[in-house]
Amino acid sequence: MRITWLLLFLLALTGPVLTAQEHRPSETREEYEAEYQERIKKETLYGVYIPQDLTDAFIQLNKLIEADDRQKFKSLSEEEAEHRLFFSLGRWIIHNWGFYGGSRLSHFLRELGVYHPEDMARFIIITYHRNLNRKSLDVKPLVESIQEKRLQQQQEKRKDGQILHEETRVREKT
Repeated sequence: MRITWLLLFLLALTGPVLTAQEHRPSETREEYEAEYQERIKKETLYGVYIPQDLTDAFIQLNKLIEADDRQKFKSLSEEEAEHRLFFSLGRWIIHNWGFYGGSRLSHFLRELGVYHPEDMARFIIITYHRNLNRKSLDVKPLVESIQEKRLQQQQEKRKDGQILHEETRVREKT
């Protein structure tokens, strides 16, 4: 009887170890691209429905967010809505709708010109807020604004950056 329990215990411990190897990260650019192409075709990722476009995203958000919370969100200013909800709803969107690994919604947003997952979440929050308030989505100016902010952030990061090590390579004369 003890041997049976010991074997069952060992089997229970090795199960997660064996299945952990199933979803290893891509090792090459080609592997990553192949996985990305598969992911952007899927309707669900890890059991979560992935919207295919903005309209579908708004429908899903309306289902997920209760009416009174939606009303509170609607009453906020656009800037306040973006900043307040980024670290809650925004993070949920990034994680559950597969923005880092790629999904059909992230692919749709990339085609619009929004490339960074955090920018994608901000874009959805802002356009959802505009949609609730029956305002024009003004997608093109919003995309341009997001791209400009991302570029400024990158430039500031580079400007304030510190060189850790610098060396000069001497080339052999041939």
